[in-house]
Amino acid sequence: MLKTSNTYCNLEVIAYSPFMKSTYPECETCHCKSESIFTHCAVHELNNISSNKSCSSYKRGQMIFQEGNKAFGVFCLNEGKVKISKLGSDGKEQIIRLAKPGDTLGYRALMSDTRYSGSAIALEDTQVCFIAAEDFNRLLANNYLIAKDMIKMLSFALGDAESALAQLALKPVRERLAEALLLLLKVYGNNEQTPFTISLTRDDLASLVGTAKETAIRFLSEFKEEGLVTTQGSAITIIDADKLLKISHMYD
Repeated sequence: MLKTSNTYCNLEVIAYSPFMKSTYPECETCHCKSESIFTHCAVHELNNISSNKSCSSYKRGQMIFQEGNKAFGVFCLNEGKVKISKLGSDGKEQIIRLAKPGDTLGYRALMSDTRYSGSAIALEDTQVCFIAAEDFNRLLANNYLIAKDMIKMLSFALGDAESALAQLALKPVRERLAEALLLLLKVYGNNEQTPFTISLTRDDLASLVGTAKETAIRFLSEFKEEGLVTTQGSAITIIDADKLLKISHMYD
């Protein structure tokens, strides 16, 4: 049975994850601790989080939290890949963030006491740990370094949002596609190595670029003809990141 510190934590996790795990990583020995906001936690703080958190597994396409719902805590991504997306008034999805192991999800809604501005959906089989609001807020109040890192995260998130708005308004689709591929490399690549391969549906690629699926496929085919990428099914392999970088900055 999963351990949980309060009723809200149960509601949050059960509502979005029917695939519960009876075992989960301890925070002190977590393989992605150094990449997370919890890297400056003392041992007793990590033990407290481990004692009260709940962990869940999600299959590809399953929702971790839903746009418009209230936040009762934060999620720490332990394994897998996650997209944060919004639905426009026309029903089209726009991916606004990609998350990797060690990333914290849902913190902005919790700290601003608002509802989720987007939905978190697994891009592949994923494991996340849920930390209830009371435990997370206690940590922020008692650990200056964690609070400082949280302020940095909020600042970077604001900067990324401003940059994304500028890209959508100023850059043509071809340049935005190049930038999206480089973003995938940056977030999920190992030291930005090439060739780098990721499995991504063309719908998700189009949502990340902010264009129609057919348009994303057409420009991806052009990149393939130019030797910048190769594709096989849903897999995309980046062959020439340097040329993609030049394309992405063509209108800067």
